[in-house]
Amino acid sequence: MAPARTYIPELLADVLDGKINPGRVFDTVMPLEEAPEAYRAMDERRSIKVLLTP
Repeated sequence: MAPARTYIPELLADVLDGKINPGRVFDTVMPLEEAPEAYRAMDERRSIKVLLTP
C-alpha cells in the first residue's frame, strides 16, 4: 500500500498553485449493490477508485 499521506504536504501546495492537476478521482462508477465487486476491481488494479451510487 502506498503511503499517500507522506506526499500530501509536498504536493498539496503544487495542486493549490495549479502546478499539478490531480485529475479525476473516480475512474469507475458502480451501483451500491456491486460494492464487493468494486472492492475486487480496486484490489486487482482494474480500477483506481470506484464511485458507488445509490
